[in-house]
Amino acid sequence: MTAKEKMINGFRHIEYKGESLSEAEVIQRSKDFYQAMDKRRSVRHFSNKAVPECVIENIIKTAGTSPSGAHKQPWKFCAVSNPELKSRIREAAEKEEIENYSSRMSERWLKDLAPLGTDTNKEFLEIAPWLIVVFKEAYELDENGEKQKNYYVNESVGIACGMLISAIHNAGLVTLTHTPSPMNFLAELLERPANERAFLLLPVGFAASDAVVPDIHRKKLNEICDFYKK
Repeated sequence: MTAKEKMINGFRHIEYKGESLSEAEVIQRSKDFYQAMDKRRSVRHFSNKAVPECVIENIIKTAGTSPSGAHKQPWKFCAVSNPELKSRIREAAEKEEIENYSSRMSERWLKDLAPLGTDTNKEFLEIAPWLIVVFKEAYELDENGEKQKNYYVNESVGIACGMLISAIHNAGLVTLTHTPSPMNFLAELLERPANERAFLLLPVGFAASDAVVPDIHRKKLNEICDFYKK
């Protein structure tokens, strides 16, 4: 063990090798990243242009760097490019959405959705070259098949999804957070184990050449943040 390694609670801890930046560099990086991410939009109009599998791998590996409760990493990402399977996912998703729009959603909910231009047609699930289905592991299975507790599952998977969306945008691609409810059909179609629950469905690809997005605006800093200073 080197001088910069420690044993804590019987486990080896190694040196953190983060970057050492000047204050000016920290300020500039924070500004650059914000300006890049401020261009991100949820897109519903996709091109069928192919996206290399290695790009999807890198995006998912980025999501896998997310922090998680007790480092349990309670997520599974299913990347789907098979056209037949995408069609079956679309069919099942639209079936649930028809129920949602016709009876499950309140009038206020439908009114709030109206500016976004959403409806029961989910053709993007077939057009986008990739679908990434995110599952949360409600519990872990050990080598003997025994249930083991996972901690802060929703929080952990939610953070990973945020990093996933950021990675998609950083790669020059677009996505849409799609949550057809209920989403049990995803586990069935993808034949996932009993400990996994569908969390989020993300179509991933390039924006269509004629893609449009609603003319909506984000809240300003003073609407989303309060500073507590000395």
